[in-house]
Amino acid sequence: MVARAALVYLAALVMVRWGEKRFMGKNTAFDVILGVILGSVVSRAINSTADIAPTLAAGFMLVGLHWGFASLAFRSDHFGTLVKSHTRVLVQDGHINWDEMRRAHMSRDDLLGALRAEGVENPSRVKEARLERSGEVSVVTRTPEPRILEAVIEDGVLKVVLKLR
Repeated sequence: MVARAALVYLAALVMVRWGEKRFMGKNTAFDVILGVILGSVVSRAINSTADIAPTLAAGFMLVGLHWGFASLAFRSDHFGTLVKSHTRVLVQDGHINWDEMRRAHMSRDDLLGALRAEGVENPSRVKEARLERSGEVSVVTRTPEPRILEAVIEDGVLKVVLKLR
């Protein structure tokens, strides 16, 4: 059992390196699924519920299939959307898009929490907030319009004081 565990560990390490660590970080459900299935498959090789060679071959096949799908998704936006979904615009120019919020099953509190995590207190300060493929919310804040506080002419020179924030 110890030898099998060591062999499976080394083979899984090779699989993860071959998979270029894509499924180990914050990524799409497409990536997470591989991590879950790969863990389930290689565990069978450790606990002897399956022959070691075919089990490791299945693990390598899964990583190869994942790599192939990722490559196709890179080359084809349509295929990428099919396997990874698409982004949703949750806030546009300070206005919450409730239709997209419903489709994403996000509450107002979920959105406000995601905005606070990005340092934004109020949706009105958001130019655009998107629910990304990874499940993270990305936020682009609005650039405030400059306001003229004072404009005076002194000695033929126009002096303007602006408020930028």
